Amino acid sequence: MSWWPKVVARKWLNIQSGADEFHSDYAIRGWLKAAANGHKQAAIRPEAPPVTDAVNLKMFVGTWNVGGKSPHEGLNLKDWLRSPAPADIYVLGFQEIVPLNAGNVLGAEDNGPAAKWLSLIRQALNTDQELPPYHGNNANWPQGDDQQPNLKPRISFSDLCSLEDQLGQDDFQRLLCDQEESTSPNCTSGTPETRQHRYCLAASKQMVGIFLCVWVRADLYKHISNLKVSCVGRGIMGYLGNKGSVSISMTLHHTTFCLVCTHLTSGEKEGDEIRRNSDITEIFKRTKFSRTHKDPRHHPPPPENILEHDIIFWLGDLNYRLDAGFGNTYELLKRNDWQALLEKDQLRIQQSAGRIFKGWEEGRIHFPPTYKYLTNSDHYVAQTSKSKQKRRNPAWCDRILWKGEGLKQMCYIRGESRFSDHRPVYSLFSVQVNSQNKPHAITTTRSCPPRVSTNTAALSSTCVAKVQAEELLIFPRTETSSYLH
Repeated sequence: MSWWPKVVARKWLNIQSGADEFHSDYAIRGWLKAAANGHKQAAIRPEAPPVTDAVNLKMFVGTWNVGGKSPHEGLNLKDWLRSPAPADIYVLGFQEIVPLNAGNVLGAEDNGPAAKWLSLIRQALNTDQELPPYHGNNANWPQGDDQQPNLKPRISFSDLCSLEDQLGQDDFQRLLCDQEESTSPNCTSGTPETRQHRYCLAASKQMVGIFLCVWVRADLYKHISNLKVSCVGRGIMGYLGNKGSVSISMTLHHTTFCLVCTHLTSGEKEGDEIRRNSDITEIFKRTKFSRTHKDPRHHPPPPENILEHDIIFWLGDLNYRLDAGFGNTYELLKRNDWQALLEKDQLRIQQSAGRIFKGWEEGRIHFPPTYKYLTNSDHYVAQTSKSKQKRRNPAWCDRILWKGEGLKQMCYIRGESRFSDHRPVYSLFSVQVNSQNKPHAITTTRSCPPRVSTNTAALSSTCVAKVQAEELLIFPRTETSSYLH
């Protein structure tokens, strides 16, 4: 245990340790060396006339608080990763991939669970089996306390009409077949070539229990550049990583993306929502992506903060609760009255008041609250004589918001895995990416592994790409400690 005082001291004194590192399947060669030694080794291409063109891609964004549990080998992620059509990019954020105890918060980072999650995701995305059918937004919620919800939502007619314009013919035909549950020979799901792609890990980063990973279609890797990471701790003393954010910045073609995975302050006491607002403000302020060099040929230069990006996704356990008494909340739950409940949603109240996320968007919510469930159950934790767990009002803690041009949300769904006390949430987006042809000052060579690895040792064998990023965690003067959980 001789390492323990050093680890604790580094965390409390804000001495960075590997904050600029992330895991990736891409072996990045050339540009780091060139950045370190100036531009003498850079291969400068001749000026080319700009050609503006738009590429339409599908982007899957998902978030899941897994309650401090490490995944078992047989955990099926395909229910969570299903969508109306295969995505080109998967952005998957997790919270509490390790228990938020003192050892994990103050001690050395436990990356064993992260390796397991990466292995399961790689296996789910790269197997030849088709993902489970998509069922849309509208959930059927049974009446009565003793019934378990049968949450196999069906897509509404209006959503179906809107998807017809966004999906290709094969994908839309497959969606219709899933809805009709038809066995007709004319109802096909498409060939493996049309529905199955190979995906590589672009980047993954962990801070205590927060874990963010980005997977891209293998043929897109050559169009990705400027991968950077930034972590902000908002836990104990407003500094440590039991709460906070992990952000990944990247450029796809010539469109910049910022992906922000957060776990904000918990609690449902009066005023706790103000602390969550403060978390958001500090994450905006302290998330910084440093530039390795300044070059006039890079115009515009890579983004340095969240809001400088073209497209931003903010996902995670935002922990906003409902401003309502439990009895009233439970009655509305039994009546499937989501809209009445959402009028009491703290996130919407704070956003409408202009305190947070001004100008940001979130999709329509047509699914039940995602928190808090009894262990391995479809029942919420309630104040009953049978429950010994701490009472928590049901709430939509797990959310996905976005900001930027060229984005259209295709669906906003929750999964039904009972793995934790939260239900996973995902959204599928149609994204218009600018593929304008511009000169590159530094050439980059990337390689993607030729084989798909499905064991947990795969993480150690992947390339660890060092990029220039910062973890700007300014030690607060007056803030008191926050909850560990």
